[in-house]
Amino acid sequence: MKTLLLVLLTSFAAFAGEALTGEVEKQALNMSAIIMFLIFVGATLGITYWAAKRTKTAKDFYTAGGGITGFQNGMAIAGDYMSAASFLGISALVYAKGYDGLIYSIGFLVGWPIILFMVAEQLRNLGKYTFADVASYRLRQTPIRTLAAVGSILTVVLYLIAQMVGAGKLIQLLFGLDYEIAVVLVGVLMILYVTFGGMLATTWVQIIKAFLLLSGATFMAIAVMAHYNFNFETLFATAVQMKETTSIMAPGGLVSDPVSAISLGIALMFGTAGLPHILMRFFTVSDAKEARKSVFYATGFIGYFYILTFIIGFGAIVMVFQNPQYLDLAKQAVDGGAPILGGDNMAAIHLSHAVGGDFFLGFISAVAFATILAVVSGLTLAGASAISHDLYASVIRKGKADGMMEMKVSKVSTVILGIVAIYLGIAFEDQNIAFMVGLAFAIAASANFPILFLSMYWSKLTTRGALFGGSLGLLTAAVLVVLGPTVWVDVLKNAEAIFPYKYPALFSVSAAFIGIWFFSITDRSENSEKEKEAYEAQFIRSQTGIGAEGAVEH
Repeated sequence: MKTLLLVLLTSFAAFAGEALTGEVEKQALNMSAIIMFLIFVGATLGITYWAAKRTKTAKDFYTAGGGITGFQNGMAIAGDYMSAASFLGISALVYAKGYDGLIYSIGFLVGWPIILFMVAEQLRNLGKYTFADVASYRLRQTPIRTLAAVGSILTVVLYLIAQMVGAGKLIQLLFGLDYEIAVVLVGVLMILYVTFGGMLATTWVQIIKAFLLLSGATFMAIAVMAHYNFNFETLFATAVQMKETTSIMAPGGLVSDPVSAISLGIALMFGTAGLPHILMRFFTVSDAKEARKSVFYATGFIGYFYILTFIIGFGAIVMVFQNPQYLDLAKQAVDGGAPILGGDNMAAIHLSHAVGGDFFLGFISAVAFATILAVVSGLTLAGASAISHDLYASVIRKGKADGMMEMKVSKVSTVILGIVAIYLGIAFEDQNIAFMVGLAFAIAASANFPILFLSMYWSKLTTRGALFGGSLGLLTAAVLVVLGPTVWVDVLKNAEAIFPYKYPALFSVSAAFIGIWFFSITDRSENSEKEKEAYEAQFIRSQTGIGAEGAVEH
């Protein structure tokens, strides 16, 4: 089997997407996986039918009527956030690099306290359907909503391409299906979930997926630890003995220079807090209290999950690394050993077979598929909402759009996004798409987050500052990704990158904040004074929630 390389290993993008690159050979069908896959699809289609009968208004479609509890939303956020790359990719990093694989796990969690204490409550009190509601609350609607919608759509489309390519590669490997069929299957199911069930169906797909993934990962971790009497010291000592090196217990294997480390950390923190499909989930609960609960539960589920991936990674070292059953004996690794079948990203899959046999392997394969569907459904809904609510209803119709017409536009947008995702997923099958997820997170961290954050906490923010500064952050992120090693060398095959770092967030986020500050304080227009004066009323509402139940007031 030809080696797969997870995008996670070549770009900071990988912590966010399911993208797998390289060629694969179709595998023999795993009947357990097929049966569980059919059960999952049947159950989720049933949920979609149930949700469709309850999705009558735009509020139902965008936010499930605001009736999701904090616990349910926390589980759904976890389901939306815990991707197959998180499961397979971080486990693969730990398997390959040891201790340093934790840098991504910890980096993921750093962003959630920011969301908990500084974003969730204010977002729920000020917004209605999308984060652009908050960003444009006291600023001019047309330019700010347009910029926010562009940032959201770019983030979603780039992210979706990587998800679809990864979906095709992963399903091709696990289920033995043709790549094109796998991509079309994911796209069609995604369109059905979102178009007919809206946020309610998407939420329950994410909840089910989170439960299945946490259950499977928990079983794997317990099975691994049971072999070593639940003694971590024994597990780590065995892993060091297997790898014949203590380097797997030392930091510095993945990110060695301080600029890259800081830039990666900024991307992990602010990128998470700027992802439109994550921010959208805070409008599905009834009030700010439930929004805070959502983040609290989500942080717990996600933190627990990443602890499990660390154990799974070391478990793969001790149970897969030298097991002939899982090795590609026709190939020799650099250190003289044989690489595992399918590449390092398959470490968790092979471990599932080692601890649970064919049945559990089928279960984990089906969970991986569920993971992909949950993430792409959330992304598609966020993209459709940006088009219908921010661009159509707020910019084109100037806030006077009929609710039913807005929902129809959103459903049409969902179908179009799904078709585009399928087409681009097939078109980019053999391309290096690492930069796409990297650029998606860079845009989220450099354009979406600064505008959202400063609109809530800085009284001197003006439309000109947000527009110019946000655009500067977006363009800086895009240009530096192209000029960096990931695109300039890996994709365009140049000898040396113009911009030496893979991670542009340190520079692009700084450019965004500085640009917003400079263009705001130098704005002397009449509108800018009104926007500054409106901050106090906005701040009171963001902290108290007074007026939050109705439409956003301006």
